[in-house]
Amino acid sequence: MFAPDIILAAVLNGLMTGSVYALIALGLTLVYGVLHIINFAHGAMLTAAMFAVYVAQTMLGIDPYVALVPITLLFFALGYGVQRFLIGPASHGEDRNILLVTLGLSIVIENAMLSIFRSDTRSIDVPYAFESIDLGFTFLALPRVAAFGVALLVALLLGLLLTATDTGRAIRAVAREKTGAALAGIDVAHIYAVTFGLGAACVAIAACLLMPTFYVTPRAGNAFVLVAFTIVVLGGMGSIPGALLGALFIGVVESLCGLFFGESLGQIGIFLIFILVLLVRPTGLFGARA
Repeated sequence: MFAPDIILAAVLNGLMTGSVYALIALGLTLVYGVLHIINFAHGAMLTAAMFAVYVAQTMLGIDPYVALVPITLLFFALGYGVQRFLIGPASHGEDRNILLVTLGLSIVIENAMLSIFRSDTRSIDVPYAFESIDLGFTFLALPRVAAFGVALLVALLLGLLLTATDTGRAIRAVAREKTGAALAGIDVAHIYAVTFGLGAACVAIAACLLMPTFYVTPRAGNAFVLVAFTIVVLGGMGSIPGALLGALFIGVVESLCGLFFGESLGQIGIFLIFILVLLVRPTGLFGARA
């Protein structure tokens, strides 16, 4: 049996990991909550953002945390443009067509990354990658603590955007009833594009927080998005609080399973809980019943 301080250290590390999962899941659940589609290009967008951080650091010498703002704005603009000028027109407004378009976009992005960067595993070198904070009974990696703080801040700002701004009210109106919102004068196509841009911005922030301690390959985003899909379903499809709390919970479960059953089996607990939630509450922990 492990000592209590070791278990507490595993819980804290799980919360740090879960915060990055939260950023990826927030973008995914926001797009689902408004557009009512699952964005299959989400993982490829994360990969592209990680390569953008890699290029910024290795070729331009820009630190990932310094690059966070410009890369986030860049990916918001790219996400806006992709939805407004590619996905929307190509899908002709049909949800099933949007799914196919995002799937095709995912394939295009991944193969573009493979063509440009090849299949080599790449990472960046920053001086604080192995810095840690001493809590007395354990050490927390500084990049993970930074990721935790930024994730909570982003979730707070996203919540304020949705509840206290005209754009947020328009997003919630379109999510609830797009025909009624259009009759009220809301530009639905613009709101869809803004929402998709916010989803892309979330993965860009996640990429900046991941790269100091993680590597990137043309398919690196898929591993994170698989967990993010689980979190979105666990928290409730379209629920922002559900995505945040679900991600932190999943991070803790993964960390504890890694402690008790071994690092390679850490993710088993995630999918066991996922199956259990689907059996007991298919709408997720924070999802509304139909």
